[in-house]
Amino acid sequence: MTAERQIRDYPFDMTEVDVSPLYAKLRAEEPMSRVRLPYGEPAWLATRYADVKLVMADPRFSRELAQGLDQPRLREEVGGDGIMGMDPPDHTRLRKLVNKAFTARRIEQMRADIRSRCARLIDAMVEKGQPADLVEDLARPLPVSVICDLLGVPFEDHHMFRKWTEGLTNDATMNGGYGLDELGDELGEYMSTLIAKRREEPTDDLLGALVYARDDGDKLTEDELISISGPGLLTGGVETVSSGLPSFFFTLLADFPDQLALLRSRPELLPSAVEELLRYVPINTAAMFARYATEDVRFGDVVVRAGDPVMPALGAANRDPEVFEDPERLDITRASNPHMAFGHGPHHCIGAALARLELQEAMSALLERFPGLHLPGGRESVQWQFGVIVRGPVSMPVGW
Repeated sequence: MTAERQIRDYPFDMTEVDVSPLYAKLRAEEPMSRVRLPYGEPAWLATRYADVKLVMADPRFSRELAQGLDQPRLREEVGGDGIMGMDPPDHTRLRKLVNKAFTARRIEQMRADIRSRCARLIDAMVEKGQPADLVEDLARPLPVSVICDLLGVPFEDHHMFRKWTEGLTNDATMNGGYGLDELGDELGEYMSTLIAKRREEPTDDLLGALVYARDDGDKLTEDELISISGPGLLTGGVETVSSGLPSFFFTLLADFPDQLALLRSRPELLPSAVEELLRYVPINTAAMFARYATEDVRFGDVVVRAGDPVMPALGAANRDPEVFEDPERLDITRASNPHMAFGHGPHHCIGAALARLELQEAMSALLERFPGLHLPGGRESVQWQFGVIVRGPVSMPVGW
């Protein structure tokens, strides 16, 4: 079956916040297709919602098997996947410990502080004058400062976390020549020092809670702490917001002014608007983190053989008409919205609740302070970047 199918180059063409029309064609005609990424072995690409959900949650598909293999990927370097490279029961053990520290209550208690941060950053935008850069002036500094304070990182070191975050989600050519190994070593050494300080002097920040998280005597090891508090939180807790926030406003301002007007008139729709924007706007550059089949698994007329990698395409799944009515339309009043922007199953994003909170508060602050928010240079003035993990504007001039 594999040999008979066309192998397409992947990722598909990308422009702004669009999802390639090829996804819809494949979803209808060839829902399990064959693709080849710039690096690694060929893979299956799952585009139907039901298939993506199965691949991400079914124990017959393994992330652990991917470790040490020539995984399909966008970057030449192969870094350690940390918690993303584990299967249950080891993964379950870690998530249980992390959940003891990263509770919904702890995150919700941050809402007032995040609201204040948004207000201060917007004040600075106003003081600097128009046009402001929504990316540089709000979307990037907000999540970096939040994560750094969660981890107890001194203000003077925040700039290093921005460098590490951008490096982990882009390739070396986009990142001043820094290689993945070099960035990982720098971040690991820094986090190791912070962790040692928390052991000596316990704190009530997130890192302190992770260091002292216990479950029947079990605790996180040093390597596990570094993986979770470093790359795990930076990629999920920072880049989702720094790429998502400007992408969301670009979508509303440039393509759906009617939905923006509705949101302004009915601010109570903000939570559902954030969920709909998460569904509609692709934040990931492409499908990633291949799952390897542990046994033969049938998908319709296709049999994925044991040992084959499968890439779950979240953006395609989030536009599946079998699940979402009129999926190509942005509808902030959408009642049922089981999107998979943060993944699904055991590897559902650790930082999802924090990202949601930041997006809600930042969008609320912008809508309240800038009723005339617009793109003075039009959509052509927005500069885009398509990294190895996330996509989004790197510069977005706005006026008000």
